[in-house]
Amino acid sequence: MANITAAMVKELRDKTAAGMMDCKAALAETDGDMEAAIDWLRKKGLAKAAKKAGRIAAEGLVAVESSGKTATALEVNSETDFVARNPDFQGFVREAAKVALNGDGTVEALEAAHFPGGKVSIKDTLNELIATIGENMNIRRTTKLTVADGVIASYVHGAVTEGLGRIGVLIALESKGDVEKLSALGRNIAMHVAAMSPTAVDPSGIDAGTLEREKAILLEKHQGKPANVQEKIVESGLKSYYKEVVLLEQAYVHDGSKSVGQVLKEAESSVGAPVKLTGMVRYALGEGIEKEETDFAAEVAAASGVR
Repeated sequence: MANITAAMVKELRDKTAAGMMDCKAALAETDGDMEAAIDWLRKKGLAKAAKKAGRIAAEGLVAVESSGKTATALEVNSETDFVARNPDFQGFVREAAKVALNGDGTVEALEAAHFPGGKVSIKDTLNELIATIGENMNIRRTTKLTVADGVIASYVHGAVTEGLGRIGVLIALESKGDVEKLSALGRNIAMHVAAMSPTAVDPSGIDAGTLEREKAILLEKHQGKPANVQEKIVESGLKSYYKEVVLLEQAYVHDGSKSVGQVLKEAESSVGAPVKLTGMVRYALGEGIEKEETDFAAEVAAASGVR
């Protein structure tokens, strides 16, 4: 009987994306023969994940989970939207989001964490699900928000079930005021964020490179004008830009006559204390993932042998 080392198990896992315990069992069954162990896993249907790892996964689910003053958002991708309706996939995403509440807000820590009710990690559990369902899946991103006082409100758009959908938003409100009123305010702002897609809470949150590009565009449009005039044009142009992309500067979707910042300030009297918006997360399913363009007619022709 060959001595099965941790390094051997890791090597087999890297090659097949199968679960750790499955890799150990495969090596034990094949007396440590790596290639035979790969075949063993393939015959058992446990190495399917490796074959599918290169396929684009831009569908799936976004989850939000809260435990009072801490909340998390999580995106888990699959290849098709059919998987989002699979009860096993939904259950995995929901449980993973609960685990993420106690993590450090990184994908690496979440994948390494123990999956509730099982004997393996979340990453291994997902690999087993890939083998069962037959699609590539991955945990794309997760973010955690915390407040010392106040609430973290959430909203899910396009929900397929409680806490799971296509867009997930978290809003952190720091305040010692009325929690119920804060929660209602936070949910309304979360709905605004889902609809208006701000990129930052305030101007300081905008990437410096992005601001420089905006300035360059404004200057390009007004070449030849005196420097002092250009300076005023840039200043005015950036104010307009902020109203488009900065949450506190945007016109409130529920009352366009006010900015979100004004709504927060006015809410302080009813809440009974100062209110500060300290965090925002907006996950839209598959955003930023380059989806492979396919020619359906060409696929049908190829499948039927027509040229």
